[in-house]
Amino acid sequence: MDGNRRWAKAKGLPTFAGHSKGRETLKEFLKYARKAGVKHVIAFAFSLENWKRSPEEVSFLLELMLKAFKEERDEFIGEKAQIRFAGDISRFPVDLQEAMKKLEEDTKQFKDMSLTLCVSYGGRDEIVTATNKCIADGITKVTEKDISEHLYTAGIPDPDIVIRTSGEMRLSGFLLWQSTYSELFFTKTLWPDFSEEEFNKILEEYSNRERRMGK
Repeated sequence: MDGNRRWAKAKGLPTFAGHSKGRETLKEFLKYARKAGVKHVIAFAFSLENWKRSPEEVSFLLELMLKAFKEERDEFIGEKAQIRFAGDISRFPVDLQEAMKKLEEDTKQFKDMSLTLCVSYGGRDEIVTATNKCIADGITKVTEKDISEHLYTAGIPDPDIVIRTSGEMRLSGFLLWQSTYSELFFTKTLWPDFSEEEFNKILEEYSNRERRMGK
């Protein structure tokens, strides 16, 4: 979900306004996805590299997440969406970690739709972490299946579609293991402006692509 800061700058607004609008766009996107029959959504919300941003911006993002996880708990429950977090959440303040764990616990029974938020996440870090978990479990000859079962996203299907907004033509470490055969879509639209119409166009193009999976 890229382009929040550029969206705010283009409108003469503070950076924080872009992040707040991006949060609302994600809520709307979940509605588009549910309507289209999508069962699993994985959103890249906060990367390991994002910790390097200014202390003021990082502080705001952490406060925004804490507020969202507490205030929108009932909304997620009402939507019957299972919430999961993927990443090194140990780096977050204790109150934010507790809010994440509570949201996961309160929504774990829902099966119709899931939202996984990648926070404090990096694709290479995920693979290294999964490998070390395999070693800790006493696995002496690690297989692809072992890695997959120890990823942050274990139990969630690999994505059919990966969408990056804002015109950047790279994955920036997003789901490096899982996206091997994903169909990639890059749009110049800034995340806060991403619409249901554009999402449906992507789904239509996806339906016309031939996925051979190397065969």
